[in-house]
This record gives sequence, C-alpha cells and structure tokens, in this order.
Amino acid sequence: MMQFNLKNWYLTLSLLLGIFLCLSCESNKKLASYEGVKHKGVCWVGSRNPLQGGELRTLQNLGVSHLSQTPFGWQKSVTAPELSWEKDRKKSWWGESSNGLISTSDTASSLGLTNILKPHIWVRGSWPGEIAMTNEKDWDLWFENYKDFILYYARIAERQGIPILCIGTELEKASHKEKEWRDIISAIREVYHGKLTYAANFTEYQKVNFWDALDYIGIQAYFPLVKDDKVPDLAQLIAGWEKVIPEIEKTNRTYQKPVLFTEIGYCNTEDAAQSPWVWPNERHASNLSEEVQALCYEAFFEAVWEKPWMQGVYFWKWYPEPSGREPDFTPQNKMAEKIMKRYFLDPKPTDG
Repeated sequence: MMQFNLKNWYLTLSLLLGIFLCLSCESNKKLASYEGVKHKGVCWVGSRNPLQGGELRTLQNLGVSHLSQTPFGWQKSVTAPELSWEKDRKKSWWGESSNGLISTSDTASSLGLTNILKPHIWVRGSWPGEIAMTNEKDWDLWFENYKDFILYYARIAERQGIPILCIGTELEKASHKEKEWRDIISAIREVYHGKLTYAANFTEYQKVNFWDALDYIGIQAYFPLVKDDKVPDLAQLIAGWEKVIPEIEKTNRTYQKPVLFTEIGYCNTEDAAQSPWVWPNERHASNLSEEVQALCYEAFFEAVWEKPWMQGVYFWKWYPEPSGREPDFTPQNKMAEKIMKRYFLDPKPTDG
C-alpha cells in the first residue's frame, strides 16, 4: 500500500512539474510585434449613390492610412443556412456593390490609402454572433454557402490587389467549428494571395483556435471600460484598458501574431464606455457627450496604441458625407476627430 501511494505521489509530482514547465514556457514567450506600417484606419460607410469626388481627401488630412470597406451578405434568420449577396440581388447601395468597392478602392489607392475588404453577414432581427444552426446538416449547408460568399469577395480582392481580407466578422457561435474554418482559409488562400484576418468579437477572440492559420489576430474591440453609470474620466478609462490588455497579450503570446482592432468605436454619449457595442438607436435616453467620446478615443491611444503587438486600428465609422445622426459612432466633426488626428499625425515613431 505504501509503495502504491509513493508511486502515485511521483506521478502527481511529475504531472505538476510538467504543467508548471508548460505554463512557464508559455509565459516566457515574447510578445509578437507588429509588422511593417501600423494601420491608422477607419471603417468606411458605403454610399447609396456614386461618390462625387473629394470625399476621401479629408482622411489624408487626418493621418488616416487604411480604409476598411464592408460588402454585405444577408441571412433571413440566425438558424437559416441560406445566404444571399450581390449576385442574388438586383439592387444594393452603390458603395456596397462590387463596382462601388472597386471604384472606392481605386480612389483610396490613388490617395495613398491602403484598402482592407471586410465582408459582413446581416441577419434579420439579430446580429452575426447569434448565427447557429440547429443540426449538423444545416451547419454543412451554411458553411458551404459561406465559403461561396467569402470566395466571391476573395476573388474581387485578388483582382483588385486589395492587400488584406477579413474572412468573417463576429461569427461567435460559428467560429468554434475549427475544421470548417480551416477548410475555408485553405480555399481562400488558393485564390487570394494577400494577408488574412478574422474579426472576432471581444467576447470571442480568446476562444478562436485557428489564429495560427491567419496573419493577424483581429478583434472587434468594444470592451466595456467602466461598470457604473457615472461619467468617467481619462484615468478610469485607462484603468479599464489595463484590465483588458493582459488577456490580449496572452493570446498574442500563444499564437505569435500581431493584433488588429478590426473595429473599435464609441457613441457620443455619456454611457459610451459602459457598453460600447450598443447601437445608437438604443441610446436615445442617453445624454449626448462629445467629451466622453473623445476621452474614450484618448484612452485607447494612451493605453493601447504603442503596444508592440498593436498592428493597427479601424474606427467605426466614417461616412462619405457627415450624417448628422445623433447619437452616432462617427467621430466626424466632433472632438473625437481631433483626438484621432492628433495621434495619427503624432511625429513619434509608431510605424515600423
């Protein structure tokens, strides 16, 4: 009996030692730093009608270097495996059509802006994070349809020479299907030779297991920065980021990939930092505040922007012409625009 217990003790000790060494090796991994030029981006809103000219020039003056464009696919419900997109529809907004994407891309390139193509799925009455099939047959059909959808845009990106493609956005209940996503990534790489990312929701990115097959860890960075309903100051917002950053760095160390904030944004309301993801039409009871929106921008730049793993950021969102909607995410003609300009044009060496 004593010999048996001693044997178990040695086995347990060996196991614990192995776990300790594994964790130690993981924690000792260096942070993966960003490569090349740091992305200073905005998420472009496709216009209903063709651009008149000059709409993109404003971005040059603000130090913007990258432009994210968003074509859409449509899904009738979160459990419906069928998808439709441009090829199935007679009408769509010009800026979201392939002709509009190509024209906007050409204009952006002529001004020295780098394009990123970031297709989204629009789900009636919900959002992409709730897409989940009810059986394996429907999952197979959904992934078959999704592969056709993303390859359609991958081919456009290849023909147009768009250097970055986002393979999906906020598909939180679908991203656990690792084999299916790896199959899609392989299919994309057969027709597209640029760099790839996936735009994981801030609640999802740590659960994604296929980052190694991509070039960037993409995060939709709508992290809540404060918990109470008091109007925050800059120090409180930075403290909120300091709680988030170690978890991002853990993923960065594990996969050794630089991080892109494929989206980040804040409404011009006092409660913007509590739940940044909440849509403007759900904030009509909130007090407007350009000051809080601007502080949220400043907190990002002070806490995150110069981290070695930070490949870049895309602020949601930028209209060809200011919309006048209140409240809204856009920093256009607001205090937040000045903050963005100041840090994007900062002469300190943030570019590699």
